[in-house]
Amino acid sequence: MAHDSAEARLESLGIVLPESSSPAANYANVAIVNGLMFVSGKGPSGHPSGKLGSDYSTEEGYRFARSAGLEILAVVKSALGSLDKVKRVVKIQGFVNAQPFFEEHHKVLNGCSDLMMEVFGDNGIHARSVFGAVSVRDNLPIIIDSIFEVEV
Repeated sequence: MAHDSAEARLESLGIVLPESSSPAANYANVAIVNGLMFVSGKGPSGHPSGKLGSDYSTEEGYRFARSAGLEILAVVKSALGSLDKVKRVVKIQGFVNAQPFFEEHHKVLNGCSDLMMEVFGDNGIHARSVFGAVSVRDNLPIIIDSIFEVEV
């Protein structure tokens, strides 16, 4: 395995991915179109419940975003067989379940962005957007959807 491969980086970072989650309804975990993999929104492991700004701090939100990123990587690996088939991370979009006064959405989503950089190096640099949400499914603190360029 190449030293700079995503799989090698995961191992050197001591990261063990969770089991790939299944869709919660009538949709697919991923859709691949013209070399782009669209990953359905994923939340953090353990199904935490609550809002940033009241139930959770920005630092806790960062950890939740990292955890959601691990869930995303588990789905991508399951779909492709190896993270080494990811050419680059294209876009990360976060929906932060937050109180109206909360203004650190970007710091929360850094948890996922930083993970993508750790795993994919320069190929982890991505476009992104983050939004505050009045509510999200299951009252999760964050849901992240993502787009990857992949080898098909």
